Amino acid sequence: MKVRYSNFSCGIIFLLFFLWPTLLPAQNSGNALWLSVNGAIGPATYDYLQRGFDKAIEQNSQIIILQMDTPGGLDVSMREIIRSMIASPVPVIVFVSPSGARAASAGTYILYASHIAAMAPATNLGAATPVQIGGLPGVPDKDMFDRFQDGDDERGAPSADPMSNKIINDAVAYIRGLAQMRDRNAEWAESAVRTAASLTAEEALENGVIDLIAENIPDLLAKIDGRSVNVLGNARILSTQHISVEHFEPDWRTRLLAIITDPNIAYILMLLGIYALIFEFSNPGMIFPGVVGAVCLVLALFAFQVLPINYAGLALLLFGIAFMLAEVFVPSFGALGIGGMIAFVIGSVMLLDTGVPGYGVSIPLIATFALLSAAFFLLVLGMAIKARQRPVVSGVEHLMHSTAEVLNDFSEHGWVRVQGERWEAQTSTPLRRGEKVRVVAIDGLVLKVEPDSNTATQFKEG
Repeated sequence: MKVRYSNFSCGIIFLLFFLWPTLLPAQNSGNALWLSVNGAIGPATYDYLQRGFDKAIEQNSQIIILQMDTPGGLDVSMREIIRSMIASPVPVIVFVSPSGARAASAGTYILYASHIAAMAPATNLGAATPVQIGGLPGVPDKDMFDRFQDGDDERGAPSADPMSNKIINDAVAYIRGLAQMRDRNAEWAESAVRTAASLTAEEALENGVIDLIAENIPDLLAKIDGRSVNVLGNARILSTQHISVEHFEPDWRTRLLAIITDPNIAYILMLLGIYALIFEFSNPGMIFPGVVGAVCLVLALFAFQVLPINYAGLALLLFGIAFMLAEVFVPSFGALGIGGMIAFVIGSVMLLDTGVPGYGVSIPLIATFALLSAAFFLLVLGMAIKARQRPVVSGVEHLMHSTAEVLNDFSEHGWVRVQGERWEAQTSTPLRRGEKVRVVAIDGLVLKVEPDSNTATQFKEG
């Protein structure tokens, strides 16, 4: 049988032959942007992730992989990150990795907010109870834990502290909302907040807290291939089998922000700025201490703007510095100095009440600066001020009110010896050789003298 093809059929075959590869799914279906979070979550972490999200949107990435290992972090930074994740048009896959990593406290909230939650073997999450309700940094509120662990039901007894109860309930409502939005285990999420519950990766998968367990990022990409995710209300099928991964690392800006927003660094910058400005004001014209102090103080104020500062602690710290400074000028027999040091230490301890690992001022650092501050004000600055108050020991001004000896008899102009030097003198009272006189004024190179009342009588009697 002989088959004939028309020109139209040949054209169709020709087009299909050349256009068919373009109709097939591409072997490389976009790229994935890989972000890494290691350590406590703070303002620098939020800045880094936000710029990463913006870059993923700009280059039309298919997914964002957020590899995380964190002990927790600041509530404000955590909520900003979650808001960015929820509003992102690019799906965010949070991956707790490598083995041995954790997503504790704030990390648990971020994991719940992700489009796909994954963990590596031998990792854990949980312990999402707000640990700082008041008191001193780094000291958990014992009543808060007792309230939930010793209650009659699984949610514990009502708290006698309305503020503690309010914060816990707010955290519970927040994480339950995230769980319901991503269709994850909301009951366990609540227990993570109320009783600081934790889970291993295997337990989290069994309880519906996470979506999968992966060994590493290539294994993660293979397991999420073909999954459907809800992004801004629209279902999207992921194609990650042949996707390329780009690692977006923190740059100098993020590293600088991480340094100056470290509470210990911000604390040091603030004190250096204050002391340098005090030194500049006590020694006008040196300029260098003033410039350094102004720069340090501005950096410290920027850091405190994004950190949860306790303003009562800041006020106590400034009062302590003022009291130690007043000790230099006011003879208080040490009362102002001791009181200033006590206020300085208490204010420093209260300055940052986060209770988050990595976000508190070190107690040894506070003790060191308390001693250095006392030494600075009571010794260095005190000696400088006392030195300025000493009488002049050289120069023309030192001749004022000094005692001189008359070298010859004269009634108006003559010569006197003062401090071993011969000076021309002028007087309105006749003077005799050997008489003691006192310098009352200086006119150029001429001393105006008058008889010394203490020695004039002795001279006459002699």
